[in-house]
Amino acid sequence: MSKLHKDLSNAIRFLSIDAVEKANSGHPGMPMGMADVATVLFKSFLNFNPNNPNWLNRDRFVLSAGHGSMLLYSLLYLTGYKSISLKDIKNFRQLNCICAGHPEFHPGSGIETTTGPLGQGIANAVGFAVAEEVLRERFGPKIFNHKTYVLAGDGCLMEGISHEALSLAGHLGLKNLVMLFDNNSISIDGPTSLAVSDNHKKRFNSYGWDYIEIDGHNEKKIFNALKKVQRAKKPTVISCITKIGFGSPNKSGSEKAHGSPLGENEVKLVRKKLNWLHEPFIIPKKIMEEWRQIGSSGKMKEDKWRKIYNKKKKQIDKIFSSNFSGIFKKEKQNAIKSSEILATRKSSEKILTALNEKKNMIIGGSADLAGSNNTKTKNHKPISKNNFKGNYIHYGVREHAMCGIMNGLSLHSKLIPYGGTFLIFSDYCKPAIRLSALMKLNVVYVMTHDSIGLGEDGPTHQPIEQLTGLRSIPNLNVFRPADTTETIECWELALKNLDTPSVLALSRQNLSPIRKVYESQNKCSLGAYEIYRSKDKVDLTIFASGSEVNLALDVSHKLATENTYSKVISVPCQEIFFKQSKDYKNNILNETNYKISIEAGRSDTWSKFVGEKGLSFGVEDFGKSAPYKEIFKDFKLTANEISNKTKDIIYKNKIL
Repeated sequence: MSKLHKDLSNAIRFLSIDAVEKANSGHPGMPMGMADVATVLFKSFLNFNPNNPNWLNRDRFVLSAGHGSMLLYSLLYLTGYKSISLKDIKNFRQLNCICAGHPEFHPGSGIETTTGPLGQGIANAVGFAVAEEVLRERFGPKIFNHKTYVLAGDGCLMEGISHEALSLAGHLGLKNLVMLFDNNSISIDGPTSLAVSDNHKKRFNSYGWDYIEIDGHNEKKIFNALKKVQRAKKPTVISCITKIGFGSPNKSGSEKAHGSPLGENEVKLVRKKLNWLHEPFIIPKKIMEEWRQIGSSGKMKEDKWRKIYNKKKKQIDKIFSSNFSGIFKKEKQNAIKSSEILATRKSSEKILTALNEKKNMIIGGSADLAGSNNTKTKNHKPISKNNFKGNYIHYGVREHAMCGIMNGLSLHSKLIPYGGTFLIFSDYCKPAIRLSALMKLNVVYVMTHDSIGLGEDGPTHQPIEQLTGLRSIPNLNVFRPADTTETIECWELALKNLDTPSVLALSRQNLSPIRKVYESQNKCSLGAYEIYRSKDKVDLTIFASGSEVNLALDVSHKLATENTYSKVISVPCQEIFFKQSKDYKNNILNETNYKISIEAGRSDTWSKFVGEKGLSFGVEDFGKSAPYKEIFKDFKLTANEISNKTKDIIYKNKIL
């Protein structure tokens, strides 16, 4: 091993050790163990430019083992990214510092994605690799032709999402995807043998991956392995046999180096053993110059690439900046004209058919439910191992990986991914959805069969608490449209809200149109709006979403025949409504003393609408297996039951 390599690697090690020690919190072991691999990668293979972190054709480096975040921060600082200063390194894990406990995505920072929940970075990396293949087909290999490297540890490979994502990556033959497996056989509890006895080589080979095993501390073997994968025909894992906490006399090779600082005395011993006789956070000038030279070498590569890119820039920009406004206007006009009774999943299919008539940046997909989610239209062509010209991914029964991969697709460039499953299976997707919201990504989750209205499949498939759970996630818009027009408007909002992911909760059962007249305004952009009023002066406000808006209208009509007058408020998106002006919210919420809500699920989030004295009609237990109209009747979600109970409450209050 050359002295230069040792010096460069030790710079990573000691910045990581010192930052964790100063914070008195963190994971020093992985950066110490993988410093040799990272050094060879960044020095000799990774194409990147710290002066332009957003270079479209840069190699992506994803740290799936996010607990080792100081490895990434050290590399970004050493190679000259302006996003990370020495002050930031010293403020590791402190309030509002970019060097957070686990990497958090910041556009243009060199931090490609938010990781920490193990295995998510693997799925993101698969998304990056799919995006690279798709864009290479569209624009040619001189514009898009880069590698995606993902550093993963034992914990990442234990998580189930890793199996889903790696399996699909092998199936698609993503040859530009490389996993650097930190194979140190240690997790927080101790040796991985406590819980795992997998044969990694057989596992990866069964997925269709190539498998290379090396000494992760041998510079030459690391170099040769990385050189080999430059010509790979399959996705490749390089299993790097490393020692966690490399250089620590008393803690290396054990869980003691994993999740806590080494301690002052041990740090002194590491400095002595690795012959690093420098004060904390001090990188000798010569070593720093070498690292900065590594960082600056990417500029020439980008300059060469940009000359080719500029010749196609107008063509690329045209597709990247697709404008869908005209499509939404036309589809709304058609919906009003036809007045067709449709399930909103079918309404969604109609707008998707129109959106995908021309080439754009939308990439669809479904977790083996295309025929039920209605996510695949006649204008979709599947993406496959030998054909990345398509715009639709068959994810298989891999809901969690689908959502993590969509995050990667969104992060890669300006691709807009959507993927479908049943709303009940949002529970399988929740960690990745949460990260979409945290990273402010334009990802669309199409989730059909949105209530007990799906009927005979029964309580295992009928979502009850899922809407409430999703609505609790910050920066996530949960749309539940009531008819075709609202579905079109919700799709428009989902595509336009570039910093907010969206869930479209769609019905299995057919719904009558609630909008009879075309209006250019996107009323769903208000979050909640008045759809009907039985008299100018009303006693009652009825809030509802999705399929229950029609039920709310029936309740309003019935009450009117008995001299109780109401207004019906369709609430396609609670999150957007509560961002409206105070006056608008007050007009919707506080016109009447009496308020009820109707939604065929848990009623938790409706208290903000009806108040303490209001009534919420919902489902507080699991569903049942039967035709959906019988289930609604069994749960007393009928116009008769709701109007009678509402009328009783109003009458009693008036008497009192």
